[in-house]
Amino acid sequence: MPSTKPLWQLPALLLAGLVAGALVGWLAGGRVMAGIALVAIAEILVLLIHIRRSTQATATVDASAPRKSRLLASHLRDLHATARQWPDAVVILDNDQRIRWFNRAAETLLGLHRPSDRAVRWPERMAGTELAACLDPDAGGLPYEATAPGQPESQLSIDLLPFGDRQQLLLARDVSHISRLEQIRRDFVANVSHELRTPLTVIHGYLELLDPEDVPELAPVLTEMRSQSRRMGQIVEDLLTLSRLETQHEVTDERVPMAALLAIVHKEALALSQGRHQIALESTAAMDLLGSPRDLHSALSNLVSNAVRYTPTGGSITIRWQRTPEGALYSVSDTGFGIPAAHLARLTERFYRVSSSRSRESGGTGLGLSIVKHVLNLHQARLQIDSTPGVGSTFVCHFGRARLLPPEHA
Repeated sequence: MPSTKPLWQLPALLLAGLVAGALVGWLAGGRVMAGIALVAIAEILVLLIHIRRSTQATATVDASAPRKSRLLASHLRDLHATARQWPDAVVILDNDQRIRWFNRAAETLLGLHRPSDRAVRWPERMAGTELAACLDPDAGGLPYEATAPGQPESQLSIDLLPFGDRQQLLLARDVSHISRLEQIRRDFVANVSHELRTPLTVIHGYLELLDPEDVPELAPVLTEMRSQSRRMGQIVEDLLTLSRLETQHEVTDERVPMAALLAIVHKEALALSQGRHQIALESTAAMDLLGSPRDLHSALSNLVSNAVRYTPTGGSITIRWQRTPEGALYSVSDTGFGIPAAHLARLTERFYRVSSSRSRESGGTGLGLSIVKHVLNLHQARLQIDSTPGVGSTFVCHFGRARLLPPEHA
């Protein structure tokens, strides 16, 4: 027997669930999930409008049509009110990047005005602001960070989601309070690191003056104290490096001769390995990089030292530098322990460790991959991590064509 439920009932139920889901996603900080729910809400809104029009067209046939139409109109008003009161800015852009619709938060955060800004192209409306480039695919990825127009103290985080027929849903959230907390954290870490540097240097200096051979009974203790002193010193240096990178927005571009840098990194790996691994260097890209020699050396060397530390004796490590259609890549592959997939997304967090005991034994600081990520971000590059437990890992740095230079001797 065919269903007698009205056509609008299922979309309306879906709509209620999506509104609830979007609110939960927003409250939990899941901006992407909330955005996806908003896209679905908008799509169902279009469906409900079509159903309402169809219901109105058949009003003369169905005596209950007026009541259904009023109920459907009520759902539409509720949806419109929800979107209007949404705490994040929501803007619908058509396939020509023209503003089709925006909510109340977009007026406050983005400075949009109705009705004058409707049908205006986004790049033209935002000309002269940091938001003008947020639709550019080469703008540096999402979420896009920018200062709110006319509000230099407000920092926005922008996301873009596909919507409808070649349209886009732009979501903007005020993250000023998060930025302030991050700045407080960075200042604290930098200040503490600076304060620790001098006493650690003094302690390490005195430990170096003590010869374990003079007091054999204390030799194991002195050796361990020296090792831990060096490790603490390295942690402080890495923290200072990370603090500098986090507050740095661009690099002073210099030519980085990759042949020489690769040779240095390879030599450092051999010295750290002390013959315990087979370490190969494969360079097929006759290209140099444009960027910071010191920071790039730090990033590339960090990846190799990690491979040496986490690959058992007898394993192999391969360093590669090669061209790709998009630019060039630097990769480090090993036959080490491998990393479970559940940990991959968090590897670049400071002090994140897959295995605390193994990390301590290896002598790592837990900051290396975080430094790598920040260095690559400054060079508009990205880090890709592939790993299989028990097989090994590959860390790949992707550099765009804009960062490549032909060798000087070419």
